[in-house]
Amino acid sequence: MSVASAHQHAVVLILDYGSQYTQLITRRVRELSMFSVLFPGDASLDRIKGVNPRVVILSGGPNSVHVEGSPRVPDGFFEYCAEKNVPVLGVCYGMQMITHLLGGEVKPAVHGGEYGRMPMDIAPSSQLFDFLSSSTVNVWMSHGDEAVKLPAGFTAVAKSHQGAIVAIENSERRIYGFQFHPEVMHTEHGMEMIKHFLIGIAAVPADWNMGQVLEEQMAKIKAQVGPDDHVICALSGGVDSTVAATLVHKVLGDRLHCVFVDNGLLRYNEQQRVMDTFKNHLHLPVLCVDHSKPMLDRLRGLSDPEAKRKAIGAEFIEVFKNYANELEKTLGRKPKYLVQGTLYPDVIESCPPPGSGQKHSHTIKSHHNVGGLPKDLQFELVEPFRELFKDEVRAIGRLLGVPDQFIKRHPFPGPGLAVRVIGDVTEDGKLDTLREVDEIFINTIREYGLYDEIWQAFAVFLPIKSVGVQGDQRSHAHVVALRAVTSGDGMTADWYSFTPAFLRDVSNRICNKVRSVNRVVYDITSKPPGTIEWE
Repeated sequence: MSVASAHQHAVVLILDYGSQYTQLITRRVRELSMFSVLFPGDASLDRIKGVNPRVVILSGGPNSVHVEGSPRVPDGFFEYCAEKNVPVLGVCYGMQMITHLLGGEVKPAVHGGEYGRMPMDIAPSSQLFDFLSSSTVNVWMSHGDEAVKLPAGFTAVAKSHQGAIVAIENSERRIYGFQFHPEVMHTEHGMEMIKHFLIGIAAVPADWNMGQVLEEQMAKIKAQVGPDDHVICALSGGVDSTVAATLVHKVLGDRLHCVFVDNGLLRYNEQQRVMDTFKNHLHLPVLCVDHSKPMLDRLRGLSDPEAKRKAIGAEFIEVFKNYANELEKTLGRKPKYLVQGTLYPDVIESCPPPGSGQKHSHTIKSHHNVGGLPKDLQFELVEPFRELFKDEVRAIGRLLGVPDQFIKRHPFPGPGLAVRVIGDVTEDGKLDTLREVDEIFINTIREYGLYDEIWQAFAVFLPIKSVGVQGDQRSHAHVVALRAVTSGDGMTADWYSFTPAFLRDVSNRICNKVRSVNRVVYDITSKPPGTIEWE
């Protein structure tokens, strides 16, 4: 589903001002069976009007309203919302911006700010909190400025124990604010607060479900692809592209031509396993192309992760262009469409394209299928999941009958092991060593019955060596890192807490079976501040 067609559903629009939690707001809304879409905070008023939002949420962010050039809603925003009776909720910076722009006063916090979990006291009468039985709730704070004077017509309906105003409302104008973050799990009743605002105050209908999305996407593909046109699908072997291929195949039948590229960056025996799955379980027509030598040649000497991702994206497109030329010889016409399993997090982390006007969120990494694509693509993209999160794609996969054991498969990045070898991936032995380590790690996780508890697990080849003792002799060998995380959608993640016994066992297995490795470390970084992949 594209934002342009979002009018089929009530739209909850989130304007992003750079908070690390903004994507969580988007996810929380989706969990309530409502369609949410994320726009840059400085989106134009015409763009906002274009999606006809039922409600607008202004996110938090690192800025101060007193800094020149700090982000603002566009001129006419509040007038538009008043005219259309659109409720507005400001979160953290969003609340400060509301206060500042509507005639209140924001100053640096007296106590230097409030950070972490803190109690707040709720006023006896409040639209925002009238569903709560308790008058004191612990919420998650992260702010250095605070509202000290409210605009006319606004009421402070909650204060922190330090006396800061942390929730405001103007029920007549339908404008509200939270100085804290209800979207994070550390806020007590946070999800209930969001639900109460959207349903109890804004009256947003819960009209977003995967059955409807599936029907809409099938109709959209039929409308996009002509009755005689053929389509190429880039199959990576991951859940996203496979479910996308299954969906498009259901619509187009034998006009879909799937390509699985062995780019030399796959895991241990990946080509054999993936092709077996496609043939014997999903019954998809797939051509396997060995493009490992050209891909590795293109990557030779590249160490920067952004450069690697862009090189991989460009090389993939070359494969599909060549395949399109071959198909033209037999079909009489060249396929002009390319199916990708692009997800919403890919788009968010890659940042909107040039010309979108977004200034206040940064590119986290250019996903090879978004920011890594060449300008002269020569294909029209078919991306049925561009507005969806991973768990939503899995739900569609189940509706399409994709086997559950495949649906539950851990994500694998499109650039493959190139983003799990830090530095130049082509140096002797790095990829083979990483494949062996990764296979041992995943197999051990399966043996311990932990695979389905973990969102993603993998090994990383580090660009260092360490001194060790192997076979009573000094060794100077490679160091590998292991990473395993739990997550609901990949936008945020917590590191998985293995038992010491598991870590001892897997480390011993790796060092005993992979002679080129003498040290294993475990990554205990959550997202944020880290990303799931190292590059």
